[in-house]
Amino acid sequence: MRKAAVVGAGKIGSTVVNLLVGSGAYEVILIDQSPEALKAFAERPGVETAALAIDDPDALAAKLAGAFAVVNCAPYQLTTAVARAAKAAGAHYLDLTEDVAASRIVRELAADSKTAFIPQCGLAPGFITIAAWDLIKHFDQLHDVRLRVGALPRYPSNALNYNLTWSTDGVINEYCEPCEAIVNGGLRETPALEEREEFALDGVTYEAFNTSGGLGTLCHTLDGKVRNLNYKTIRYPGHAAIMKALLNDLNLRNRRDVLKDILENSVPATMQDVVIVFVTVSGMKDGRLMQETYVNKVYAQPVAGVMTSAIQITTAGSVCAVLDMLAEGDLPQQGFIRQEDIPLPAFLANRFGRYYAPEDVSFRAAAE
Repeated sequence: MRKAAVVGAGKIGSTVVNLLVGSGAYEVILIDQSPEALKAFAERPGVETAALAIDDPDALAAKLAGAFAVVNCAPYQLTTAVARAAKAAGAHYLDLTEDVAASRIVRELAADSKTAFIPQCGLAPGFITIAAWDLIKHFDQLHDVRLRVGALPRYPSNALNYNLTWSTDGVINEYCEPCEAIVNGGLRETPALEEREEFALDGVTYEAFNTSGGLGTLCHTLDGKVRNLNYKTIRYPGHAAIMKALLNDLNLRNRRDVLKDILENSVPATMQDVVIVFVTVSGMKDGRLMQETYVNKVYAQPVAGVMTSAIQITTAGSVCAVLDMLAEGDLPQQGFIRQEDIPLPAFLANRFGRYYAPEDVSFRAAAE
């Protein structure tokens, strides 16, 4: 049985623990700076808890000693501290961060590491990249790659058409930070909440707009190889306009603590959500201009007897699948590993990746 350290006992970290321990293949040490957050796992078989300052790499590294791998589910502001501690402890490192700056530091740490560093193992970045790369490999020449992901309430009932389903800090960060893209063959930074579009899926209309971090390493992997590459977050129509008013007109992008307080005290959370994954790739294939699309919807469902939201399942399931593939020797054991390096069929066949493989998953190919 392997020992995994999970840093952060929030919604995603708790789900990671439930999945790993429930598999019978892992024992977990769960670390959080809040003793209150650890109480639910205090007497859980297979789980050791530890309350300590996550932003102290030396103290954290000492606690991580002997762990096969560290799964970082802490807020994005703590990414680099946890990554440094994992390296010092000689453990493999995986995280869920969407923060571009933090991911660059993780890549630097991996350069001379004797263990594997695999950042951005969640939904987007994460699975969305794995799915996109599987389609990309079908083409002789790429034209356009479009990635769209949304974690949405199934029953929206407010003006935002939104309920809190994951980290409020993470949502605000992706709405504020610049977005990477490839436009007409050149790397660009584009503003968040812009380039809004609408599309329909299964009779429902959605909007999508630029948000930060969702592409992971794809921009650099595909630089010089694709005409256009972009990532957008999916919401119900009307959401982007209200968020732009809050962030720009009321200047809350410079008062993120105020915006967080407003959202968390005004917008209810929900467990009744759906995650939509929508990837479209077009280009030349066997001398013809073709398009292929991957579409998937994942709904809230029980995990280890606990009702779990779709965003928890997809995010935790993804990082657990990558960890499991690493443990089984299916991924390199040293250095920086991109999500593009993870094969989709092997991921979906994994005991944790199977949450992404419901009956209604579809691959659709058609001439453009």
